[in-house]
Amino acid sequence: MWLPTRLLRALLLLAQLLAASVVVHAEPLRLNSGVGAPYFKDGKSGFLDLLVPELFRRLGVDAEAVRYGAAERAMINANTGVDDGVAMRIKGLEKIYPNLVRIEEKIIDNEFIAYSARVQVATTGFDVLKDYQVGYINGWKVFEVGLLPGTVTTKVQDAEQLFTLLASDRADLVLFERWQGNHILRERAIKAHMLRPPLVTTEMFMYLHSKHAQLVEPAARALRAMKADGTYQRIAAQTLPDYGKQ
Repeated sequence: MWLPTRLLRALLLLAQLLAASVVVHAEPLRLNSGVGAPYFKDGKSGFLDLLVPELFRRLGVDAEAVRYGAAERAMINANTGVDDGVAMRIKGLEKIYPNLVRIEEKIIDNEFIAYSARVQVATTGFDVLKDYQVGYINGWKVFEVGLLPGTVTTKVQDAEQLFTLLASDRADLVLFERWQGNHILRERAIKAHMLRPPLVTTEMFMYLHSKHAQLVEPAARALRAMKADGTYQRIAAQTLPDYGKQ
């Protein structure tokens, strides 16, 4: 009777663990972000729309990327566990939001760049911009910190206003993020170009709430595998304007 009793207990414990796993993942994991197209697009055809489900599918877990209009609300919901994590943000958020655990494989490099309709200049640093009328979105710290004192600037509230500024020739340059900017240029048929090199390049990472900490290392391995087998590159080429081009 001793062996069957131990076996029975083991089977009961296994059943309890499986039941707990089903409860945890009964609903798809929700990883949020405050970015726009082409990271999120109608019909769930954006970069994060496709990348997040594929990554976690490889772990046997359903997941989806969800977009928030307010970036700060997205961070609060991820940190408190209302959502299950963050789909794409800068490195180091765990220092501010202690319940978030970073997946140690970058999602992408975000390039913060200048766009212009008529200026042709190598943007080798923020000092290059001091001779121009520059527009950017109020609150974008990467530009507020980088712009030199004395640079003539116009601050706007959102990307719609920013690219209207450029299209109406009320700024020599506007500053934005590469992939979203390229998408807007195409969608609105604005005759402008991005200047190179990027003013700032930042690695972007995915985070999970600590209640899903057991998925962090497997997710990093799955993302590396997606890059190795070409899945990542196919999703990027399909969703990001001019992916792979300088």
